[in-house]
Amino acid sequence: MRNKMENKKVLVVGMGKSGIAATQALLKLGAKVYVQDSKPASDIEPQLINFLNSREVTCYFAEEPKALEEMDMMVMSPGVSLETDFVQKAMSSGVEVVGELEIAYRVGQGNYVAITGTNGKTTTTTLVGEIFRNAKRKTYVVGNIGVAVISMALNAEPDSWLITETSSFQLETTKLFKPKISALLNLTPDHLDRHHTMENYSKAKAKIFENQEAEDYHIANFDDPVSYEWSRHCEKAKVVPFSTKTQLSYGAFVEKDQLTILGDEGERVVLCRVDELKIPGTHNLENALAAAAMAYFAGIAPSVIGDTLRTFRGVEHRLEYCGQVDGVSFVNDSKGTNPDASMKAIEAMKENILLIAGGYDKGSDFTEFIKGFNGRVKHMILLGKTAAKIKEQAEAVGFRHITMAKNMEECVAEAFRLAVPGDTVLLSPACASWDMYTCFEQRGEHFKNCVHGLEK
Repeated sequence: MRNKMENKKVLVVGMGKSGIAATQALLKLGAKVYVQDSKPASDIEPQLINFLNSREVTCYFAEEPKALEEMDMMVMSPGVSLETDFVQKAMSSGVEVVGELEIAYRVGQGNYVAITGTNGKTTTTTLVGEIFRNAKRKTYVVGNIGVAVISMALNAEPDSWLITETSSFQLETTKLFKPKISALLNLTPDHLDRHHTMENYSKAKAKIFENQEAEDYHIANFDDPVSYEWSRHCEKAKVVPFSTKTQLSYGAFVEKDQLTILGDEGERVVLCRVDELKIPGTHNLENALAAAAMAYFAGIAPSVIGDTLRTFRGVEHRLEYCGQVDGVSFVNDSKGTNPDASMKAIEAMKENILLIAGGYDKGSDFTEFIKGFNGRVKHMILLGKTAAKIKEQAEAVGFRHITMAKNMEECVAEAFRLAVPGDTVLLSPACASWDMYTCFEQRGEHFKNCVHGLEK
């Protein structure tokens, strides 16, 4: 398959992690590579500039690429909209526009387990990866979780498994991508600044099962009406439901407080007790069931699945306990980048929460989020571009215990000042980080540093 890229003229748009990885892989495959980024050359890492120059890559920094109609293919980074003017021009000229995930699938080897949904992707992907590793499978955990798929796909062997977190941005540019096992965890409004409507957003997510065939499996959330309705559009793969509320006749569910699977042959398998899970909250029970179903229908032994479920402690920046200062607990949920994700974090906590929220506006409405506090949140400290919007919507529904802050240092200091022993300071922004930080990880690390500063 590698020779299919040889001598092709390929424009890579966006020099983030996936764009750089795609560029490196395409050069290795013999393609004639061009790159574009909205940033000027002065803002690009000198080491990357040197690499591109050494490989005679034509670079368009802070300018539109030329001779688009001569390109055979355009590889989009997830952060770049398909509505960008020059991308639209290229598409009109008949240039094939795909993403790094699609290229990885075409040029690499291995079996894909693909996971998408509005919330829970990272936790579920990480857990599935742990199960596969514990089962001694050749495993790569890749995708939206922070490792470019193509950087591992070229090393993968036919019996490798690529456990892949997939975003709507990555999926919207797929054409041939076909996972052995796919999962749609849930659907709530998100990224509407990019997709404009819930319909468009959901369609992008549903592409995860578009090319699956009869021997493949699609894992679907029986408890989430919106996503389950979309999962019904999966026409060829076997749809495996999971539920925390209903004892199913097939799939993964909770029975007598035990995570249970009913398989293809009617076999009933008990994996572990609910109270043995180390990750808190109903949403994490859903994630555990989804992960268990993916592993089971990939042929992994129930004993391995159960043992991993009992020992898995979650991921950094998702309900991450950061310690206690003078009886006040601090929890980092910087991964809560939309209202629904942050609502799940609040539900997983006890009462007496001082919530730090706000950030980049993805077009979300925060009214239902605030209504869902249900007395758990004592006070809200807001920062970032959405601070005024969240404050206005909170006050409109009668929540007025609000402080506005300029930065994370102020947020943590004010939350600690207002807290009493037994309270929890929860960073769960309900917004993306891009107004003040490069990523949610950087925001979470800053929060943790501010907390550690209180201890001195």
